[in-house]
Amino acid sequence: MIQLPVVTIAGRPNVGKSTLFNALTRTRDAIVADQPGVTRDRQYGICRTRSEQSYLLVDTGGIVAQAQGIDAQTLDQVEMALEEAHLILFLVDARAGLLAADQDILSNLRKQDKPILLVANKTDGINWDIEQPDWYQLGLGQPLAIAAAHRRGLDDLQQHIEEALEPFFTAPDSTTEHDPALIRLALIGRPNAGKSTLTNRLLGEERVISSAEPGTTRDSIEVSLERDGKHYHVIDTAGVRRRSRIQNDVEKLSVIKALQSVRRADMALLMIDAQEGMVDQDAHLIGQVIELGKPMLLLLNKWDGMSLDQRQRVMQELDRKLPFADFVPRLTLSALHGSGIGELFKLINHIHAIAATSFSSNKVTSVIKTAVTRHPPPLKGGRKASLSYAHIGGRSPLRIVVHGNRTDTLPASYHRYLLNQVRDEFRLQGIPLQLELRDGRNPFAGRRNTLTKRQLEKRKRLQRHVKGKR
Repeated sequence: MIQLPVVTIAGRPNVGKSTLFNALTRTRDAIVADQPGVTRDRQYGICRTRSEQSYLLVDTGGIVAQAQGIDAQTLDQVEMALEEAHLILFLVDARAGLLAADQDILSNLRKQDKPILLVANKTDGINWDIEQPDWYQLGLGQPLAIAAAHRRGLDDLQQHIEEALEPFFTAPDSTTEHDPALIRLALIGRPNAGKSTLTNRLLGEERVISSAEPGTTRDSIEVSLERDGKHYHVIDTAGVRRRSRIQNDVEKLSVIKALQSVRRADMALLMIDAQEGMVDQDAHLIGQVIELGKPMLLLLNKWDGMSLDQRQRVMQELDRKLPFADFVPRLTLSALHGSGIGELFKLINHIHAIAATSFSSNKVTSVIKTAVTRHPPPLKGGRKASLSYAHIGGRSPLRIVVHGNRTDTLPASYHRYLLNQVRDEFRLQGIPLQLELRDGRNPFAGRRNTLTKRQLEKRKRLQRHVKGKR
């Protein structure tokens, strides 16, 4: 895989960095809101130039003076993004004018000793000819005027980016968006369950901000890693609360993006804070993943700090609240200390391999017929359903289609019985199943078969032959 050059967007809070990121990547991967401090972790996206060269664009959090707490961790993320960069886009707010904070930020950016492009955003609605000269005192030459929200000036900006990155382009990019060998994992769960801590543990670095403060992660952060020769793509999503607990628009967008991440992933990893126990919101999330038909694992985090009695209560609670998800494997681990990580990857690889396995129609039909022989369908009105053959009708979700007669007489309990038989036979651990019953229909019903002249003559010969024997 070709190493793509990296372009990092940096600047004060609320100057439009995430808006510019979305405009250049032509996505909505970064959350945009009219308030400072929304972006905290660094967010990556792929951009293409007019000559079909590709580069990585990095969105960062706003740089503030005397950063403390979450702001200090955000600043650490900015520093990492700047170290990775081949080119820095220093984004400023043209409407606010040149501020002392901009000059301080530029002083720090110059320490990176990397090319810097001065980009003035929000130039719509102002007389740029009058405002422009003030920015020359920064010593970066003519600022590039844009209005990211309206996509104005982006073509000129892209041209300057391409010229600056020319030494770093090695060959036309041949990477594809979908790699069948790559396993995409979506980490979901309630706030403060430990998703970001687990992501950092898997990577072996402080890639995303983890804090005891709920709701730290707002964007869905995507990172890649390799383990034992296999490649994984981890999507660390924002914590999903009940709708009644969602307090603002930013958090509402985070929830939407978390669920979108599950849809794009190959597998969902639902993390639960075992010390807090199972709640209805966790069961609701599991139900949503099952509806999407995504393979999944249930991760019980913070397991190492619990007594034997507490562990037993948690397992009993799961049995009581998740009878509809008894096929979902449960794994106990500690994201903070790393216990259970090896078993986690074994389960991920096992479930992913099963989900990619092909099942022949003959084998599926054999399983259904064996199940019917072992436990025949119940009678209804003195008659019972007959099931003739079955096959796979879809992969996401995995759907079993069974053909027969009077299938509408089968109760829901018999549906579950058939699905359980298929699951046990193929060992479909962690994979949601759906059953579709189709009544057989004779395509020739009501149609009279007209014999050809040759067929009529043959029938007459047979009739004469039969009469001669009598």
